[in-house]
Amino acid sequence: MKNILLLVHDDEGQEARLQAALDVTRAVEGHLTCLDVTVLPLVAGDYWNAEATEMLLEVERTRETANRSEVEARLQYEGISWDWVDATGGLASCLQRAATLSELIVVNRRLDSYSTSDMRSVTADVVIKSRKPILAVPEKAKGLKLLDANALVAWNGSPESDAALQAAVPLLRMAHRVVLLEVDDGSVEVPAEKAATFLSRHGVHALIVRETRKHVIPEALILDEIKRLGIDYVVMGGFGHSRFVEALMGGVSRKMLTVSPVPLLLAH
Repeated sequence: MKNILLLVHDDEGQEARLQAALDVTRAVEGHLTCLDVTVLPLVAGDYWNAEATEMLLEVERTRETANRSEVEARLQYEGISWDWVDATGGLASCLQRAATLSELIVVNRRLDSYSTSDMRSVTADVVIKSRKPILAVPEKAKGLKLLDANALVAWNGSPESDAALQAAVPLLRMAHRVVLLEVDDGSVEVPAEKAATFLSRHGVHALIVRETRKHVIPEALILDEIKRLGIDYVVMGGFGHSRFVEALMGGVSRKMLTVSPVPLLLAH
């Protein structure tokens, strides 16, 4: 994990994204690519005309130009390797186009403040369509603790949880404690013990926590364990079911992208 892609956009979640991306880039001695997206304005119905659209777009461009100046000035003193890419369009589509050769994409979970950016949907689209690992941070996050961190891996033996676990290995190696959390409902084909063995070959010695109660709500269990164990970040598969089913049934991915108090490393 050396190539980190960061969404830069002047919204309420930018500071949290930036701090987390800097922490990861330093920790892995990697390179940070800042993707600054100027969002195309949405002008609805009878109010649409080319002049109004161009005026709104120019306002957005001016704001992002100022944002770029501020962020670049800060990056000069961060002691990392970085470059800058400008893009215009939707947040998700621009991230997907820029994702080639990136090994981690830093975005937000849902923003808690009122925002024109539906970051939960953006993150869901990117994790599914880019097939890249995603780091989704809460709006108020103060960075990402990696050295001597407490990490939780939500394991269910699925291809999604496998992808997330493998992507997270460079970060898990730095952790103080890694917990493999498994809900044993009879459907897990690859048990947590095999995941623990895989991690041990990378020098990561994980503790297995297995929930055997019937009718447990996985997302509620994960949130409880975050609090109980003082977890710094969670590794989990993203959208193992279709997004429609997740939205309809209130799936684990959707819930965690809504309320997780800690950063999420997701893969699909």
